[in-house]
Amino acid sequence: MTYEEHLDEVTTLITEKYDATDQAAIAMVMRAQADDFFSGHDDDPSICTLERAHQDARAVFRQYR
Repeated sequence: MTYEEHLDEVTTLITEKYDATDQAAIAMVMRAQADDFFSGHDDDPSICTLERAHQDARAVFRQYR
């Protein structure tokens, strides 16, 4: 998946797994992106996988909620 698709998937997973609102999940992902949490993903799109999206959703929720 592309970098943008990965961010969308992470956002969706946060809403599904952690019962967050769309607005809250988007805010978390945007804060993580501003902190360069996803900088490696943009440089290496091969890490933009569904498995990694699950890991990132967990980490973003824990760190940015």
